[in-house]
Amino acid sequence: MLSVLDVTLMIRKLILKLYYFWINFFAGMLVLHKIIAVYAYFAMESLYALELLPYFLVVHLAELAGIAVLLKVTL
Repeated sequence: MLSVLDVTLMIRKLILKLYYFWINFFAGMLVLHKIIAVYAYFAMESLYALELLPYFLVVHLAELAGIAVLLKVTL
């Protein structure tokens, strides 16, 4: 009976480690995506109306902040 409990606890620990690894990986990829998106808005600002650029920037920075909080929480 104790061996079954021991195996169950080992599996649970392994699953939790993998879960947190993939959550961190996912959050890191989202942060990287948002950083690239903000850079792209600055690099291609001549293609956008200058009046819209602050709104795009604020939206992406707010999303980046939310994803950074997710990354911090999962670490």
